[in-house]
Amino acid sequence: MREPEPVREEQLLQKHCSNILNAGMDRNPSPPPSDESIDETTRVDAIGNTVYSKHWLFSTLMKLIELVCPEGEEAEGSDSRTETELDEDLENEICKMWDMSMDEDVAVFLQEFNATDILLGIIGKSKCPRLTEICVGILGNMACYKETCQAISNNDNLVNVLLLLLGDSDPPTLLETSRLILGCLSQPDVSSIWVDQIHKQHSVRESVCFIMQSSTNADLLGKIGEVVDKLFDLDKELMLSWVVESKGLADASTIEKENSTETAFVPCLLEAARQLRSDSIEGLDVYMHILQLLTTTDGGMQAIGLMSIEDHNVNGMGVIRGCPMEQVTVSSIRTPDKAEATWTLLYDIVRTDLCQDDDPAIIVEEQASVLSSTLAVLSAIFASCMEENYIKIERNLPLLDTLLRVLFYAEESQKRPSERTRRQSTDKWSVPSPISGAQKGKQREGDFHLKILLDICCEFLSEIFMNIGKEIVSKSFKEGFLSQEMCTSAFRHLLPQYHTAVEKFHTILLEVQPDTAEQLLLEFPNLRS
Repeated sequence: MREPEPVREEQLLQKHCSNILNAGMDRNPSPPPSDESIDETTRVDAIGNTVYSKHWLFSTLMKLIELVCPEGEEAEGSDSRTETELDEDLENEICKMWDMSMDEDVAVFLQEFNATDILLGIIGKSKCPRLTEICVGILGNMACYKETCQAISNNDNLVNVLLLLLGDSDPPTLLETSRLILGCLSQPDVSSIWVDQIHKQHSVRESVCFIMQSSTNADLLGKIGEVVDKLFDLDKELMLSWVVESKGLADASTIEKENSTETAFVPCLLEAARQLRSDSIEGLDVYMHILQLLTTTDGGMQAIGLMSIEDHNVNGMGVIRGCPMEQVTVSSIRTPDKAEATWTLLYDIVRTDLCQDDDPAIIVEEQASVLSSTLAVLSAIFASCMEENYIKIERNLPLLDTLLRVLFYAEESQKRPSERTRRQSTDKWSVPSPISGAQKGKQREGDFHLKILLDICCEFLSEIFMNIGKEIVSKSFKEGFLSQEMCTSAFRHLLPQYHTAVEKFHTILLEVQPDTAEQLLLEFPNLRS
């Protein structure tokens, strides 16, 4: 006697949808409904408090299942176009469902209907990039809400499939996948689930590296950067495991590195930033913040090439603290070429894209966030690599000018706080406060970023003042990088916290610019010895 064939997953899904669609349809026809019964039927068919139809949603899901799981043997030999392209009418319908899923009632209803499992099955069988993109997009909308995000994140198979999708070749699918993962990482209750799974799936790192170093899609680069930024912010151990090269790769020759399956992470970050610098200031901001995060740990500093045996604590076994023992040894510490590559790109971004000589003061204010992250990384490189030729102050006088102008512009901006609220525009400063005292004690986001930028500029400038020589100061005045006005603004910001640096710089001014030095003494009498 032949054993019954096992019931396939798609048959169960089809049966599940059919039972709901056919519920109540196996009886004799009812008499014409009254207006009241029509209203009641509409209300029962509506999803939550929306006007969206349950019946329409079920039937659309059935069409999706039938698309990837066609009935009959002959379906397997059908035209391959049906596998890789969507019918226009069906695409319009599932796009409507994608739009509907932005509503929380619909998202919750989809979850109650086991739509996550259905969509997982469709993604697994789909050979159509557009279909996969839409299904992941629907899940991404559902992940915006706590209850449905929890259900998605607790589905191990779905999480694994979504992480594997980061290796897909279709940019729209990658964008939706990145958006979904970012949404889940942003939910405190489930972020640890995703971090743990990413720890286990080593392919995620390589997929992310490939996207950053090869994609020209600004939206995708920006979103994958946000995912990395969030991951590194959540888990420093994961950050170090991604950015610190293994001992074998660090000691390998150039040819061996090119042939290695392991991709160095920081060059991928720099390539993505290089691509975004002219396309998306918001995306560039994300990558500059990732680089800034790296400077907060010894392992991250080593990845950029900033570690040195003399300057950093190495334990008795020759391993940098904060890094896994198998990854970093003393032999891989000095890599000045990495730091130079980072310095060269970021220096050019600051001078060319973020703070040009003829930029108005408002530009500094609008780009305070990305400027602060970029200058923070440059400051870390400057402090760690002063002996390198590319860091020498005489080769970077325009950067001195930039720091001084940022401080000067910030000072000017603080003198006109009311102009931003009166400006005719649609930005967030144009909305008047309903109560005159409502803004007291509340700091605007722009002011917050500007304060961070000022702190970073002051620290960076103090380092320069401590290491600048007489010849460079004299040259800076002659070429217009320094002036009495700029020095006054700088001293006002640096004092009293950086008194030693200011005092050293003023001592040089007494020799090369005595008139300017005397005027500064009148304004800052505490500098008198």
